[in-house]
Amino acid sequence: MSEITGHCAHQSLGIGNTLVSTLLHTLLAAQCAVSPPDLWPKDFGPTYIQNGLDTYDFVVIGAGTAGSVVASRLSENPKWKVLVLEAGGDPPVETEIPGIFFTVQHSKFNWNYYTEPDGKSCLGYNNQTCYWPRGKMIGGTGAINAMLHVRGISQDYDNWERSGNPNWAWKDVLPVFEKSQQNNESESNGSACVKDFDVQYPEIREMLFSGAEELGLHKIDITKEYIGYATIKGNIDNGVRASTGKSYLAKSKHRPNLHVIKNAIVTKINFDKKGQEVTGVTFVYNDQQQLSVNIAKEVIVSAGALDSPKILMLSGIGPEEHLESIGVPVLSNLRVGDNLQDHLMTPLFFKIDESKIKAESLRDQLDATYSYLLNQTGSLAGIGTVAVTGFLNSKEDSSSPFPDILFHNMFLQRGTPAFETWVKATGLNDEIAQSIHEIHKDSHLLMVLVKLLRPKSIGNVRLHSSDPKDPPKMFANYLDDPEDVDTFLRGIKFQMKLEETAAFKEQNAKIAQMNLPECDKFPFKSDNYWKCYMKYMSNTVYHMSGTVKMGPDTDSSAVLDWRLRVKGIKGLRVADTSIMPNIVSGNPNAPAIMIGERAAEFIAEDWNKLNTHTEL
Repeated sequence: MSEITGHCAHQSLGIGNTLVSTLLHTLLAAQCAVSPPDLWPKDFGPTYIQNGLDTYDFVVIGAGTAGSVVASRLSENPKWKVLVLEAGGDPPVETEIPGIFFTVQHSKFNWNYYTEPDGKSCLGYNNQTCYWPRGKMIGGTGAINAMLHVRGISQDYDNWERSGNPNWAWKDVLPVFEKSQQNNESESNGSACVKDFDVQYPEIREMLFSGAEELGLHKIDITKEYIGYATIKGNIDNGVRASTGKSYLAKSKHRPNLHVIKNAIVTKINFDKKGQEVTGVTFVYNDQQQLSVNIAKEVIVSAGALDSPKILMLSGIGPEEHLESIGVPVLSNLRVGDNLQDHLMTPLFFKIDESKIKAESLRDQLDATYSYLLNQTGSLAGIGTVAVTGFLNSKEDSSSPFPDILFHNMFLQRGTPAFETWVKATGLNDEIAQSIHEIHKDSHLLMVLVKLLRPKSIGNVRLHSSDPKDPPKMFANYLDDPEDVDTFLRGIKFQMKLEETAAFKEQNAKIAQMNLPECDKFPFKSDNYWKCYMKYMSNTVYHMSGTVKMGPDTDSSAVLDWRLRVKGIKGLRVADTSIMPNIVSGNPNAPAIMIGERAAEFIAEDWNKLNTHTEL
């Protein structure tokens, strides 16, 4: 079949034009059907502008991954009135299509944060800083992430308990994970929809599994084993993203006791005169009107690992020396914003020739679009080979069954816009991007993200000023600890071993060398070369955690108790990845859902117990 030229050989008799017109209307309708407006909760903002705000039992700040779970679960009790304040609106259609999830970055549906430059990492990106996207819409960051559903490993949670957080061990959280995955088809009961991605590029998947097998890393089920290569499931349903904003909150939208106000940016949590009990929340609606809502029971902050500490600090809860320096009255001197952890990654690029996978043409891309819009199938229903993930214990002298390195894999087929999309999303600078682009002109690329699972380098979050409109100030401190550099180096050397396997040689897969003048002073693939490479190419995989950590009273850095209550404050909890004492060994998406479920359980237990005692 010939390529598309855009020229017609003859005029149409009429039927042809009708068929084309029908097809165009069908495709436009199909695009709207991917994310129809009535799918999402109603915005109660206009109603309250007209009639005033009621007092709610619970106010949840943030309709992200954990917040949507908390709100949905609490509103299961018809006696409790629940309000959700979400800074963004409904997700755009692009968020719902798995194959183009990167395209939402640098948009109004994102907070578009940047780290403070430190001279040690992210040097190859614009302004030598890392771009940290955070979702600003129903579903939060769960509406823009790669949807991978990984629980983490048992040791993560057992360590949480050992550090002074009872009932957070693996035996305690496993039933919560399982509960969250019970696929409930009821319109009013939420659950995390966890399914396989569409299989793409079987040759590359087989290369990854076979190459790893040659090096002793077997194919595993990651719910049972932790070292090896695995096919990862995702929060996806019939080819469409299934964020908790959809699978929990939207499923609960018809409940009369659950209200959502969109485009509501929280500026302050309010307290009684003694500063010991929460009374309500102040927010700005649609960038125009300041409103306040009173609460009868609790405020639950679920704004994420960057904005939860921001909101707490703006409200006077945070490090005393920092709040005083920017003129915020100190209500409670707690180490909010400390303990910032993230899974730093470094991408490697393997050149792969076209002997078995041809370059994609414009017609192929149009066919993929047609297939997705009409049937939610094809390449746009998946996320490349990123769903094949490797877990490695990189220390050869260690028999530990737990990994310290994770490999994500993404196939960038020549002829597709995938590489350019990734470059725009991450902010890779023009010189380095052009260098890789020249390689990509003649070959496919397998991008392997070498990721630190247990970083030793710790950062922090602070305020720029007392103005709520200012973004938080983020110090990642990547590669600050030499042990992280050593672990990275071991992970990269494993990829060099993969390059020598028969499986990789069969695909002619070779590590590409890009133009990095400072690093090119060293022999390619030498330790010094890779250490230099890390400084330029290291970046986030968007797993910020730990900034409002839970811990015992003996831990001076802990902000929350093990039931996620802010210490010394009545009526205030936090529920998102910021509560983690230590980051989990995997994508924090599934743990964030579990944390939302756990928080809702704690809240229900506490208030039901209180009501029972009151009745007695």
